[in-house]
Amino acid sequence: MTTQIIRHDWTADEVQDLFDLPFNDLIFEAQTIHRKFFNPNEVQMCQLLSIKTGGCPEDCGYCSQSAFAESDLGASKLMDVEEVLSEARKAKDGGATRYCMGAAWRSPKDRDMENLKAMISGVRDMGMETCATLGMLTADQAQELADAGLDYYNHNIDTSEEFYGEIITTRTFQDRLDTLDVVRESGMKVCCGGIIGMGEKILDRAEMLRTLANLATHPDSIPINQLIAIPGTKLENVNLPHSIDFVRCIAVARIMMPRSTVRLSAGREEMSDEMQALCFFAGANSIFVGDELLTTDNPGRDKDAALMSKLGIEALPAFEEPALDKEPTNNLVSHSLHEERA
Repeated sequence: MTTQIIRHDWTADEVQDLFDLPFNDLIFEAQTIHRKFFNPNEVQMCQLLSIKTGGCPEDCGYCSQSAFAESDLGASKLMDVEEVLSEARKAKDGGATRYCMGAAWRSPKDRDMENLKAMISGVRDMGMETCATLGMLTADQAQELADAGLDYYNHNIDTSEEFYGEIITTRTFQDRLDTLDVVRESGMKVCCGGIIGMGEKILDRAEMLRTLANLATHPDSIPINQLIAIPGTKLENVNLPHSIDFVRCIAVARIMMPRSTVRLSAGREEMSDEMQALCFFAGANSIFVGDELLTTDNPGRDKDAALMSKLGIEALPAFEEPALDKEPTNNLVSHSLHEERA
């Protein structure tokens, strides 16, 4: 049996070779690796709440909350702490085990930190994992959030460094990486992924995943989003990728970062049951539940419950860590695809 090595030295050619594999070989390799570290029939159930919507000064081309977008979405103030905690209780009652709070900011202001910390500690006290996405952070802000009990901080790199400037100009790719550094240094876990379908090339998808896999520590969670082409945004007329191409990204992420949770994130409302099932088979083991993400639709709980029942998938308990390494489940023997093909 070949032991999968956690790597941080992927080359561009190696990642491209993964994307070029025959689909069946790629998916089999991804599922084999997935079973070495996770229960293949468990999926993490997260819920996301926009705690401050609209009016963001960033010009992210995919986002209706950007002040540059010609959308009907107005700007709101930061929600009250008790209102956020009330929504968190509903999420827990609905089966969510991780609660994610997002604010449309370039970065948090000092005056908001106390309320943010109260939200975080309140959700943590409910027994749920906590996650937030609040824009760029200073080292001091990251430490404050960590001390309040924030488990994960989400800050996506979105795409490759080369393509990044086509989507965002108000902050740099390096700004993103700098925030990831201060998050990790604070002791929080990193949640970082990207968006598929913004007009990027396959090479850009490969480079995005290579950037993440070659970090000193892999992101603990990797959200892979399918673009939601929102009217009024720069990307409203971009064509979505073929479902097979999207599944390939899930599989490559699983192979390159075996111990990370791979989240099938935005865009599920437009995905068939069959496409989602392929994503789970390719190694995705986390989703957002509930009727809404930050500002866009998401499959409802009843629809998700019916799909999970069909697939025999159960909810992953809160705070469950992947195994360091174990025998593959269900007697599926691990293999080295490259040795097999040699």
